[in-house]
Amino acid sequence: MNKSTFKVTAMDCSAEEQMIRMKLEPLSQVERLDFDLPARKLVVYHRNEAARLAKSLGELGLGESLLSTEAADLPLHNNEEDAQQKRILWWVLGINAAFFVVEMAFGLISGSMGLVADSLDMLADALVYALSLLVVGAAVARKKQIAGYSGYLQLGLAIMGFAEVIRRFLGYGEVPDFKVMIVVAALALIGNAVCLWLIQQTKRGEAHMEASYIFTSNDIIINFGVILSGVLVYLTATRWPDLIVGSIVFAIVLRGAFRILKLSK
Repeated sequence: MNKSTFKVTAMDCSAEEQMIRMKLEPLSQVERLDFDLPARKLVVYHRNEAARLAKSLGELGLGESLLSTEAADLPLHNNEEDAQQKRILWWVLGINAAFFVVEMAFGLISGSMGLVADSLDMLADALVYALSLLVVGAAVARKKQIAGYSGYLQLGLAIMGFAEVIRRFLGYGEVPDFKVMIVVAALALIGNAVCLWLIQQTKRGEAHMEASYIFTSNDIIINFGVILSGVLVYLTATRWPDLIVGSIVFAIVLRGAFRILKLSK
């Protein structure tokens, strides 16, 4: 058994992790993949030479380089720890999905593009978690199909959101209700804080848990941004702070959609 360590410079979230999994897991020589997202490193336990692995990784265009290859034993798998992580990810998925519905509803009621955009960011995270959890053990073609559905849904929602932002920039639409913006974004902040606490109960060194931690930390920053835009809407009595924050978050959602769509190719 060999252990090859790769540096993957463009691997910074679980979207790239899923791309690599779908590329390498079908290879008969691959026994195990371990990801270190913060360090952008991939460790592959495999039989035979690493040349085919490097070639397959190169086809993804993520800036890979082989750091080392050495003989090694295959690490034992901790099934109890895996089960705990899956339970926590299901909770995080549920919280994200619930707040997608809540923020979308109140965003539309209050006329806040910041809340609508934040709801789509919650949906984007939920889609990535669901993709990781629901397709465990599925065939690669099935994984790619689900990734395509998720990506196109997210892309379509983000485009509609941008269209509404442009319409409001042109002078249509009312000033959003800042009270609803602040209250709902604060509740979403609490929800994400609970997710962060749950994730911290696990071994975060695992790639998917580290990705979940990063996503949730970013969500908290976005929640603060929506709260701030609500305060600025109150102080300025204009829609501009809400539209600016909404545009920024929609751009983040679009970036995530394109990443997910790459999984389906």
